[in-house]
Amino acid sequence: MPTLPNGSLPPVGIVILSWNRAQDTLACLASLERVDYPAHQVIIVDNGSTDGSPTLIRQQYPAAVLLASGRNLGFAGGCNLGIAAALRMGVRYILLLNNDTEVAPDFLSRLVAAAEHSPNAGMVGPTIYYHEHPDIIWSAGGTVDRYGTPRHDRVDTRDDGTLPPVREVDYVTGCAILVKRSVIEHIGLLDDRFFAYFEETEWCARARRAGFRVLHVPEARVWHKIRRDDRGGSPLYLYLMARNRLLYLQCTGAPPWILLTAVVDLFRTAASWTIRPRYRHMRPLAPVVLRGITDFFRGRFGAPPV
Repeated sequence: MPTLPNGSLPPVGIVILSWNRAQDTLACLASLERVDYPAHQVIIVDNGSTDGSPTLIRQQYPAAVLLASGRNLGFAGGCNLGIAAALRMGVRYILLLNNDTEVAPDFLSRLVAAAEHSPNAGMVGPTIYYHEHPDIIWSAGGTVDRYGTPRHDRVDTRDDGTLPPVREVDYVTGCAILVKRSVIEHIGLLDDRFFAYFEETEWCARARRAGFRVLHVPEARVWHKIRRDDRGGSPLYLYLMARNRLLYLQCTGAPPWILLTAVVDLFRTAASWTIRPRYRHMRPLAPVVLRGITDFFRGRFGAPPV
């Protein structure tokens, strides 16, 4: 395991955002109990749960730090609350981890080792698999094209043992991302205008512009309880992906013609759902995408209206 000059392990603050789904959170915490990296402190931010999550967590995991936001601050706002608490504890690394994940015992030691030993590494992430299909990859890092479209690498492919070694990527998903304290002190927290989706992509882009590398660590493994067909037809997801894609381009300094191209692409998608018979099942969702575009130009960010 990587150690500091004094022989100690670099301390890690593990920030888990909890919003209902208490049993998922408890299963995640149970998997963290088996982690072979002892120098960590779990910080749970309850984002206004209504299912009794805080009580269950306190009863079963009293050693975890539990913060209550009192309302749903979104992924970015809730995580920022936990990150600030972890920084006050003096940790060297922050790990953001979804509450609907379970982890391999060695995942954290592998992530820290990669971050410690890779020059200019600022953010690192594991290979993430579908929990229901443990050998099918959901994300192995990702790329973002010039028009702000993100794509997980190796998504929906079976892990056949051919993943490349630790390598640089455009982003690693906020589902599981380890960030150096020094990076956060340099570039700041997540941008809470995103609320959810694209916030970690922009964070990674900000780190890269500051000279830090974003790395995928293939042998660090996490399993995510997301279905392969989740979110694609959700009004909330479609709204946030439309609005936040444009916000991402603005934040990363994209030229006006790139931003205009992305707007046209989103309009074209919404129009095809309205006009083409094969997409008639998506027709009711076209206004949601258009609302995302107009809210971007009106500067309406943060919690979504839909």
